[in-house]
Amino acid sequence: MSDPFAFLLRAAARLCVALAVALAVGFALVGGLPAAAQPASAVQTELAGPALVAALRGGGYAIYFRHTATDFSQNDDQMTGYEDCAKQRNLTDAGRANARAIGVSIGALAIPFGEVLASPFCRTRETAQLIFGRATVSAAVRGGPAQAEAGRYAALRELLSTPVPRGTNLAIVSHGNPFRAIVGGTYLAEGESAVIAPRGKDGFVVVARVPQEEWTRLAASAK
Repeated sequence: MSDPFAFLLRAAARLCVALAVALAVGFALVGGLPAAAQPASAVQTELAGPALVAALRGGGYAIYFRHTATDFSQNDDQMTGYEDCAKQRNLTDAGRANARAIGVSIGALAIPFGEVLASPFCRTRETAQLIFGRATVSAAVRGGPAQAEAGRYAALRELLSTPVPRGTNLAIVSHGNPFRAIVGGTYLAEGESAVIAPRGKDGFVVVARVPQEEWTRLAASAK
């Protein structure tokens, strides 16, 4: 083989090695990001069972509840204001019973809550009252479309990213659309909740999704 061909082969081999090293470094950087550097809508769902209960008892989380079961034969199209419950989609009797059951279970688990923020719609305010016995209406957690204009849910994103003091948790009672708009993935079912670890300027991480009946199971297993 002539020297020019040998030179070209050696050069090609060195290029292949350099590309392989660059790719390996790139994958390491992407896969090795610490939790705090994950995107604001990262979903890790790493907590469950007794570990979830222990974490929530320690506080520092935001728990986002979608309102419990509603009557889909109703809608909000004709409402004249948030206090106009007669022209909104409201909780069913089963939804009210579900909310009360969640409240009983959370109380039995001795999970501490500070602020309880609710979307101004009647179904979210009622869900919050039935679970926690109180609610502060907040425009930051109000409902809206799943495909919203830029910035529509900026206040909610900021709220979910803001650290919560240890020893307490923040409760948010809202709707399916706002959560899906900023987190993606599947919708929260009615009565389902998401446990969120705020990361400040690095956004937030969803560490658990809790179906409404799971609260009862957690309370039963903790006895």
